[in-house]
Amino acid sequence: MTDRNLAAEVKTRTALDEDAPRLIEAYDWLFAAPGSKPEDWDSRTAGERLAKVFASQRSDVLVAEVDQELLGFCSIYLDIESVRFGQRCWVEDLAVHPAHRSVGIGAVLLGQAQRWAREHGGIHLELDSALARTDAHRFYDRHQPASRSMCFSWQLER
Repeated sequence: MTDRNLAAEVKTRTALDEDAPRLIEAYDWLFAAPGSKPEDWDSRTAGERLAKVFASQRSDVLVAEVDQELLGFCSIYLDIESVRFGQRCWVEDLAVHPAHRSVGIGAVLLGQAQRWAREHGGIHLELDSALARTDAHRFYDRHQPASRSMCFSWQLER
């Protein structure tokens, strides 16, 4: 199967507990340049956090597969009830296997995230992306966001 036909073959579904090990490995797709691995990243903690996402009715991880091979994933969360926007939904992580980018898998996942958000009462979908991720920004721009903004973040001491 060529990459050109790959997106048509992609099946999406909600991740299950048994998907956690391969999802944790897939986070390396986000950490590769221009991304970076969080200083305190470890697989055990990631697994514990995924278990909480799976157990919550306010979050999910969507996976994109062909023949049970993980090609992409997207974590999505119901977020705040915004005075300006109403129920906000947040895409935290959206990643596609590096060997299969730019063939439509990300678009399938983003569409499924939008569907999930609507089904869970969301009326505003948001994500942030590091400034260095220019390829990702081109992808998001192709999907016509209603607005663009800059996000600021602070690491809090524990």
